[in-house]
Amino acid sequence: MGWYGEPLIGFDLETTGTDPATARIVTAAVVETKGGEVAARHGWLADPGVPIPAGATAVHGITTERAAAAGRPAHEVAEEVAGVLAGHWALGRPVVAYNAAFDLTLLSAELARHGLPSLADRLRGPDDGAVGDGAAVVGPVIDPLTIDRAADRYRKGRRTLAAVCEEYGVVLDDAHEAGADALAAVRVARALAARHGWVGAMEPWELHREQIRWYAEWATGYQSWLRGKGDARAVVDDRWPLREETT
Repeated sequence: MGWYGEPLIGFDLETTGTDPATARIVTAAVVETKGGEVAARHGWLADPGVPIPAGATAVHGITTERAAAAGRPAHEVAEEVAGVLAGHWALGRPVVAYNAAFDLTLLSAELARHGLPSLADRLRGPDDGAVGDGAAVVGPVIDPLTIDRAADRYRKGRRTLAAVCEEYGVVLDDAHEAGADALAAVRVARALAARHGWVGAMEPWELHREQIRWYAEWATGYQSWLRGKGDARAVVDDRWPLREETT
């Protein structure tokens, strides 16, 4: 058995909005799994420091009042989440995140907002030949959304986590609760590897590199589709697994 039989780290954020550059963390979860079962679970409730819009509350159930009363300071949550993820990467464990470019970019933006070390700054040593010019590389990351788009490109229908769980026979309990979503992402990744054997046969860093390419191809195609529909200025960022601005 390949990477999908090894320990996998599920990761998910619930947030104040849909723009990862400006939205804030409300809840976070990191779920350690082996064989698709929970070995350890870490969860956080943050006070984002800004009002939580009603639309976001309708999704994840956390109100501004609850976050302010029971949540921890946002900088502490961002620091701890980043530290836990970096620790797993340092051990070579893949982090599984559904639509990873959103969650990792948002976490990166939170770290920058609070003057904290970036995800890459927390990683030391060789990059295992992944990408880049020798600097620390964030990963390996496994994104079931990006893999599913590439492995079953022409399947019709939505590709939300709930829809993809249904497609792959994964039970999603308590959708939009960060821990439940993180665990479901891991189980979808395992189901993808089982259905598409060539995905499961890749090494984690090989799969990471392929997802960079697959995501860029999807973004280019989606941008063209949007422009063809009349949005001549549409731009779809093609960076994966995170869109971290550099200076």
